[in-house]
Amino acid sequence: MTEQNRVAIVTGAARGIGAATAIRLAADGYAVAVIDLEESAGKDTVEKITAAGGKALAVGADVSNAEQVAAAVDRVVAELGAPTILVNNAGVLRDNLLFKMSESDWDTVMNVHLKGAFLMSKACQKHMVDAGYGRIVNLSSSSALGNRGQANYSAAKAGLQGFTKTLAKELGKFGVTANAVAPGFIATDMTAATAERVGMGFEEFKAAAASMIPVNRVGVPDDIAHTVSFLVSEGAGFVSGQVIYVAGGPLD
Repeated sequence: MTEQNRVAIVTGAARGIGAATAIRLAADGYAVAVIDLEESAGKDTVEKITAAGGKALAVGADVSNAEQVAAAVDRVVAELGAPTILVNNAGVLRDNLLFKMSESDWDTVMNVHLKGAFLMSKACQKHMVDAGYGRIVNLSSSSALGNRGQANYSAAKAGLQGFTKTLAKELGKFGVTANAVAPGFIATDMTAATAERVGMGFEEFKAAAASMIPVNRVGVPDDIAHTVSFLVSEGAGFVSGQVIYVAGGPLD
């Protein structure tokens, strides 16, 4: 099976890192299912892919809901084919200091990031095992190392690293690799919202972040998309169970 008839699923692919990754994988030759909470949200990404000659499908699903995940994967199988590539990117922020963080803030972040990755991986792994080939990439974060105001997000992103390593051990003998990408500061709507939360203009916020990054710039979604492109490729078959920090330098 070649890239031309492999099917990839990218969650949270309506914008930001997810959209850039979906567009890159389509350019690599994969048919791409663009999953987001609302099907209509993924249409812009799909249009960009099809305008460039690629093949894509927008699917609406809450990744933390098992029934919606099963229905979404079934639809991908029916309309694009069995998925052998999965990028678990869907995520939300509910930032707050611990003493102000609500139970809902905690549960929402855990459900989307961790339960979502679990449900999507479980639904897709059968197709990968049947094909004797699969690639799972989970989006972690440099916040997995701990970040003030993000007890929920940091815990979820650290949890994804353990989840990734376990998938690598369980699925490796079936030709399936699992890796995690942990972005540093990436300029997206999500980081713009963080800037607003701390009361800074986004340009000022990015400049402050860049000054602490060895390559002297903040990241962009394409930086992550390029890394994911490698990890899902044929050539990355001996790379599994790894966490790759894409942060413009070492995180000490």
